[in-house]
Amino acid sequence: MKSHFQFTKGQRNGIFILITLIIIFQSIYFFVEFPSKDIQENEAIMQEFKKELDSLKLAEIESRKPKVYPFNPNYLTDYKGYTLGMSQEEINRLLDFRKQNSWINTAKQFQDVTKVSDSLLARISPYFKFPEWVTNPKQKQSSFTSNIEKSFNQKIDLNKATAKHLQIVNGIGEKLSDRIIRYRDKFPGGFIADVQLQDVYGLKPEVIEAIKKQFTVKTPRKINKINLNTATVEQLVTVQHIDYELAYEIIDQRTLREGFKNFKELTKVKDFPIEKLEIIKLYLSLN
Repeated sequence: MKSHFQFTKGQRNGIFILITLIIIFQSIYFFVEFPSKDIQENEAIMQEFKKELDSLKLAEIESRKPKVYPFNPNYLTDYKGYTLGMSQEEINRLLDFRKQNSWINTAKQFQDVTKVSDSLLARISPYFKFPEWVTNPKQKQSSFTSNIEKSFNQKIDLNKATAKHLQIVNGIGEKLSDRIIRYRDKFPGGFIADVQLQDVYGLKPEVIEAIKKQFTVKTPRKINKINLNTATVEQLVTVQHIDYELAYEIIDQRTLREGFKNFKELTKVKDFPIEKLEIIKLYLSLN
């Protein structure tokens, strides 16, 4: 054991120096103040990170809240009113009002009936969705009157109507009205008859009928009708919906019948577009 605790002079000096260095470094650590620049920069980063973390927490909390979709307050239920923040008394006032077969048509009327606070009304009223005839009664009235057929004199000339005129008809918007005008203006002089509306792309039969209640062709385009029983192929192909193949078939059928007696006989021609007969008749005669 004695050999383990006996040191040479050099070893004792080394131990003394080591102890001295330890004391010096410990003193520096405890008593010397180092610049805190790096620490401040780290604190700034930590603050920024904390803000970002808080914003993510708020976003998560917001996403977990029940989403409110547009609704008609006339059909508010107990549960729906509760989720909106209404008291049971306020909900009951609304339900009692509806039992009288009365309807709420404005946000102000909703507050008058339920007695909700201004702050709650401001929060939920943007989600109120009333019927179109309530929010835009003039437009509803216009749509209603457009379904009433006018007399010939009261109707607007379809060859002089503007896109704005056509938009009074329920089912006609900007695109359809512009499409009707562009199709009409393809022909110098416009439409020959109302039936040509069938050739306007996108016009449904019920919309065409609604147009005809308000408009009609009063100034038809002047045309020279072609005699069906003497027309050549070149003459027939000038008619809408008749191409060369159909023209040859018409002449073959005409020869077979020794002339057409009426236009209905055209429907017996091979590949004849029966649904376009009324339009094709506009360009033909039997004289």
